[in-house]
Amino acid sequence: MGISQPQNLRAPPVEHHRPFGVRVSLPLGDPFRKLLGLEWHRVHWYATPAERDAALAEMSRRHLYSRSGDRPALVFEKVENLVESRGL
Repeated sequence: MGISQPQNLRAPPVEHHRPFGVRVSLPLGDPFRKLLGLEWHRVHWYATPAERDAALAEMSRRHLYSRSGDRPALVFEKVENLVESRGL
């Protein structure tokens, strides 16, 4: 069954495999864990390892308008969906 109004989607449907990901989570002891839950995380998927690595570098970099002592309060880790990438 197709989408009746595809222009209303926030993002186009994923039609190809994206086996390489970046898992974003909060560090232990972060006060936002009380708001978002202890197991909160988000995974962003990419088609190639190069795309993933470029996105990871962009996500984890120091923001242009950050104060001198500010650091990103997120934990980034590379993940891979082995079923999609290697057929395991």
